[in-house]
Amino acid sequence: MLTKGDKTKQFIIEKSAPIFNRKGYAATSMTDILKATGLAKGGIYGNFSSKDEIAIEAFDYSYNQLKESLRFKIRQEKTSSAKLTAILDFYRNYSLKPHIEGGCPLMNTAIDADDNIPFLKEKAKAALEEMLESLRYLIQSGIDNKEFNKKLDPVRESELFFAKVEGAIMIAKLRDNPKTLNRILDEMKEEINSWKSK
Repeated sequence: MLTKGDKTKQFIIEKSAPIFNRKGYAATSMTDILKATGLAKGGIYGNFSSKDEIAIEAFDYSYNQLKESLRFKIRQEKTSSAKLTAILDFYRNYSLKPHIEGGCPLMNTAIDADDNIPFLKEKAKAALEEMLESLRYLIQSGIDNKEFNKKLDPVRESELFFAKVEGAIMIAKLRDNPKTLNRILDEMKEEINSWKSK
């Protein structure tokens, strides 16, 4: 059972996460966090030692939300191709209707952190590796189950899959139009079909 302190800490994280995800680390001020939470400085600093600590927890919160939403979609499917297609369907119109306020926390943090904020870069890097490993596992499972062609390289394809989705989201965000994103997702579905064993 959560203590009152735990509940306050969670409240701060939940209110701060969308701000960090939308504005980035440097542009998010403690004033933004105070305004979003309605707490006094003592209420924030009584739970967190610094903005850095809040940023780390906020990233974890946003990333875990994304991960759980994806897992929910994936678990509803039985085959590897259907699971990968479910991921693509999850990202349809994502630039207009992201499941996480502010868009993809992994992409946002990776771009925001770069080499200037090493502790956030490390968080984003770990999340990236986890995402790639999950994709690699799905593709390898498809090969093992003879659903996909055995000549497929799971490491290469998982990296291409991820890069295409994230790149397409970025294009859609900059253009304020999901048309390119959705076209690329549809093309990726055709590509998954081409992986299938004949």
